[in-house]
Amino acid sequence: MHVECGNCGASMQLEPHLRTANCPYCASPSVVERGPAQDRPAPTFTLGFTVAHEGARTAVRHWQKSRGIFTHSGLKGAHIEDIKGLYVPAYLYSAVAHADYQAEIGENYQETETYTTTDSKGNLVTRTRTVTKTEWRHLQGRHSSYVLDVLVTASRGVNNAEIELVEPFDYKTLRRYTPAILSGWIAEDPTMTQAECTALARQETMDKVSAELTKFMPGDSHRSLDQRTYLERETIDLLHVPVWVLAARYDAKKPPVRLLVNGQTSKVWGKAPLSWVKIVLAVLAVVLPVAALILWSSLTADSRPTPTPPRPAPVPTTPATPTTPVTPAKPGTPVKPTTPTTPTKPGGAATQKAAPVPPGKPTAAPAKPAPGTAPTGATRTGTCHRCRWASSAYSSSSSG
Repeated sequence: MHVECGNCGASMQLEPHLRTANCPYCASPSVVERGPAQDRPAPTFTLGFTVAHEGARTAVRHWQKSRGIFTHSGLKGAHIEDIKGLYVPAYLYSAVAHADYQAEIGENYQETETYTTTDSKGNLVTRTRTVTKTEWRHLQGRHSSYVLDVLVTASRGVNNAEIELVEPFDYKTLRRYTPAILSGWIAEDPTMTQAECTALARQETMDKVSAELTKFMPGDSHRSLDQRTYLERETIDLLHVPVWVLAARYDAKKPPVRLLVNGQTSKVWGKAPLSWVKIVLAVLAVVLPVAALILWSSLTADSRPTPTPPRPAPVPTTPATPTTPVTPAKPGTPVKPTTPTTPTKPGGAATQKAAPVPPGKPTAAPAKPAPGTAPTGATRTGTCHRCRWASSAYSSSSSG
């Protein structure tokens, strides 16, 4: 569309979706007035800018600094001086909502009940406890409310979710539309039909009514809520809302990130791009020390010598009493008689051996045996005729 500048008379091309333009020769603003159509009515209201260009840049700088450590570093180098003020078309919807509902309302009460359990010793014991129970009652009725100021976008460039993220706007400053308000600013005409915007507004109104009805339910809890909502006395008006828009380019190979700033409250919304390099480095900074510690522990465990089991302590043994060797007596040498040991009687004490008789002292004469019997324990000395060894245990009954 061609527009003629009212100041210098220059002709310039205006995009079909724009309503304003600045003359490239004299910088004079121009506003194009298009006639209303069935799907594109004339604007009714306008919300003016209260945040200046410098205020919008300050808000963007603060948003950049408040991003996390994993944000792409190129975002901080974006040229925020390119931020532009834009009047975005939107519809303001209001209606009266009637909701017929029915639900079950729960009232809580407490009871003391007795139960049997097992104590720590395994015995069955009877105890009491307080339990909370719910009594359910049926409820139905009608809830009516007046839903005001439901704002939906009329631009395909700025979707409805983005407008909701920079809300609210101050509707106390709402003014009737005049071309002078848009002069010097970029103003976009609606690119969505009124029917599309009305459907969006009705759906958003239904969601608000459901949220209000949930809060309206009495009792401690509720369930099986069913509702049917009817809308009447609907009004929908086209207006322009002030938004600062910045296309922040953080990487030459990637599309820019769009930032929106509320032209009245300086509220900023934007989807900050993440740096996958920072994320990978952060993960490695956490994983590598843990992996190195595990590897070091396994290597040190393998290099340690295997402990030798302790040797059993030696069992102390009683040294054997050395046996005094018997020196053979020379032939013809008299052998001292030994005193026999009296055997221990059962139940009695052992009889000690008689003390040895000193040499040269005469011994008592043994008792004479009865005639015809051999003397008991009598010994005699002599020399064995086979081995020529002297022996004092040469029994008298031996054949010699």
